[in-house]
Amino acid sequence: METTLESDSEERVRHEEIQQRKEEEEASTELTQLQHLPDSYRTNSRSEIQLLAIADNFQRQYSHLFPDRKPLLLCPLNECGMKKFVSTTLRPTTMVHHELVTWQGCASFVANFLTLELLEPPVDLPRHMFSSTTVLKRQRATCFEFSTLLCSLLLGSNYDAYCVSGYAVKEMCLLDQSLQKCPLLDTEAKSVISEQQQPENKYAVKPLRELESRFLTQQEKKKQEAEAALLQKQKLQEESEQRPADPLRGLWMHCWVLVLAGSQRVQQNFFIDPLTGNSYPTDSDNFLGIESVWNNLNYYVNMQDCSNGCAEMMFDLEDLKMWEPVLYGATSKKQLILAVQKKQERSLMGKSTTEEEEQPRVFEMPRSWVSYINITEQDLETRWPGGKKVICYRKAKLERFAPGLSPDGLVTRLTTYKDLDCTKVAMVKEWYQDRNDYLEEREINKGDNSTTERFKRKTTFHLLLLRCRSLTTGTEQEMEFSNARSDELVRRRLTPHEMIEMFEGRNDFLYYRHVFFSQPVQLSELQDNQPLPINRIVERFHRNKSKPANNDVAHRVFLVAQRQIEVTYHLIDHRFIPSRRTFNVPMKQNFTADMVCTFQVDLSEKPLRTLALYDMLVALKKDKKDVARQIRKSVEEVKYILACREQDEKNIELQTVTAQAIRQRQKMECLAAEDERRLQEQKKDVLAPFLIPLDKEDDLSPEDAEKIYQDCLAEMRNRQVMQANLIQKRYEKETQALQMKQQWYQENQLKLTKQEKDNYQAYCSEKTLQISVIQKRLSKCKEAADEKYRAFDRNLQQDPRLAPHLHACRFVNKSAPPSTASEQSNI
Repeated sequence: METTLESDSEERVRHEEIQQRKEEEEASTELTQLQHLPDSYRTNSRSEIQLLAIADNFQRQYSHLFPDRKPLLLCPLNECGMKKFVSTTLRPTTMVHHELVTWQGCASFVANFLTLELLEPPVDLPRHMFSSTTVLKRQRATCFEFSTLLCSLLLGSNYDAYCVSGYAVKEMCLLDQSLQKCPLLDTEAKSVISEQQQPENKYAVKPLRELESRFLTQQEKKKQEAEAALLQKQKLQEESEQRPADPLRGLWMHCWVLVLAGSQRVQQNFFIDPLTGNSYPTDSDNFLGIESVWNNLNYYVNMQDCSNGCAEMMFDLEDLKMWEPVLYGATSKKQLILAVQKKQERSLMGKSTTEEEEQPRVFEMPRSWVSYINITEQDLETRWPGGKKVICYRKAKLERFAPGLSPDGLVTRLTTYKDLDCTKVAMVKEWYQDRNDYLEEREINKGDNSTTERFKRKTTFHLLLLRCRSLTTGTEQEMEFSNARSDELVRRRLTPHEMIEMFEGRNDFLYYRHVFFSQPVQLSELQDNQPLPINRIVERFHRNKSKPANNDVAHRVFLVAQRQIEVTYHLIDHRFIPSRRTFNVPMKQNFTADMVCTFQVDLSEKPLRTLALYDMLVALKKDKKDVARQIRKSVEEVKYILACREQDEKNIELQTVTAQAIRQRQKMECLAAEDERRLQEQKKDVLAPFLIPLDKEDDLSPEDAEKIYQDCLAEMRNRQVMQANLIQKRYEKETQALQMKQQWYQENQLKLTKQEKDNYQAYCSEKTLQISVIQKRLSKCKEAADEKYRAFDRNLQQDPRLAPHLHACRFVNKSAPPSTASEQSNI
């Protein structure tokens, strides 16, 4: 006994030493990484020091005015131990990856990429808040660091996003989803192959109307509603037992993201929980109160009552009665949007965009001290910390794996359980990727002992679905195929006692075949050249419009044991009973007409002769042999498919070419974007139109350079003349309109009403103002033409492609600017 205790203690000490050594190595690695951080992480600029002083003063006043409220999270320590204002920790970053353009993609990435570090204690604000760059390297973060990274990505995508410091329920703060329903859980049972039902026939006799008591129906409905209410009550009671009363309710600190309406087509304000990536309305019961919100421009303190949670809160941050800003007068996101809209409106109206008189500048938020946030393609591929993440839901467990991590290509596994303790497995669903056998999904149902596999359309047998279910008498196989098979088979179900096959688009119009076996058929015991114990074959056909309905077979039954063949034809128009024939197949005796039993609907049609019936019987016997051969082939194909599936599971290979192809395609898209950018730059290049015909850029001759130089000056001169002419035409048009209006007034002033005279005065005032503005634009255009022309001339002479071949003294002031007297006279 003492030896056992000593071994346990030694094992415990050894484990503690290993854990301590591991922590020391991680601390050493982090210390090495901190030494390579930029200076902005270890020092504060002058504006940051001033901001810290403002925040400290604000904190003291806040604590004095609201002694019952918790201190605000204003200046936590960063990874280097420096105080940094929380707004400057946000680093708006625009991502080039298409997955990180929408808020859904950003939230999903942050929730999957990081591991939660709980606040200690959970009711207090954190003392440290690391930058998003360090968080991405560590892949561990608190809820505040989660929100900082997510908000930075959303701001880079032009969302009006804010970090929110407040209170939430315990389960949300601890990332406990054990009482929530898994989003991937499919509660509806899906049956791939069901019993083939008879097609609806409009000529069939309608069944008699079922007479039911309305009172009994109402009583049954009330009974069902009572049972449903009782079941719901039991479910709520069960959940309440699993979720005991929380003594710290309303005290759990949490940080999430607020997205306001107005940007990126967001119509309504909503919350995002960065730990799960899920969105919630602002009146959700999971959020119990808000202390403050902030973005990269300002910090706002909530002045509203949160006794009823966030349901009645208003999020107009410009309202000083509801939100107290740290920086008064600082530019907000809303003001920036309004300024841009106002600038666009002024430009559309042709007005000057220069501001009248600038207001006294206030202290603005300094730029972020955090480096550019870089998310690589490898981060997007691995996504989860260590390549794997496990989430426990109510009666379910979800496991996610990075692509290529599992040797069998497994990327997602969902396990559902029968009990809340998650001890009895009900079903396992697995999703695969990049497998050589094109398997995409596998479902193992413990309830009916079935395994379902789903494939892509690239399999050898055109197999889409394979389901195997264990029965007391053997195994049942169900299969689905694509429409690319030569026999047009789409579904097949094989059991030891029967086989059902369904077809689509066959030339012989066959769409259903049902085979019954007289003895159980076991695939493992099936021998070559051994006949199948077929008892009955049922076939159904679609209508062939090229044949008369009375001669078009709709239903055919081969009764092998009774040596009979039953043929039923399609319905004739306005009839509800089909014609049919029954053939008794003779053993050796000669065929007679008595061996055929015929029911003819159309009495006007002549009955078939004995020879015709005999030919029909011979054709049916031949069809029976062909059908038996096809059935044998189908059973053997099922056996071969199962054998191939076993072999594929032993030789699994991942098609990494898929991931390489995706990266190659993304690279090609980047190259195409780069070419487009170069093309746009060429469009801005004044020499590009003149260099393209020469098909050379670096090795210009002096003659080419001089010609390009003169052509560019001439083009510049023509543009200025055209611009002046356009303004002159506008001036003449407006002047002519004013003169015509004045002439009309002189002719009709004695019979005009007071309203018409007022309209005339307003029109003249507006036209006079427009003419005055056009005159000023024309004069400015003429005054600036000379300086623009000379600046353009200097830029051409300094261009590295023309400068080696030009002599400045030769061309300076050689060409007359467009503001010469001759050209101005033309204007």
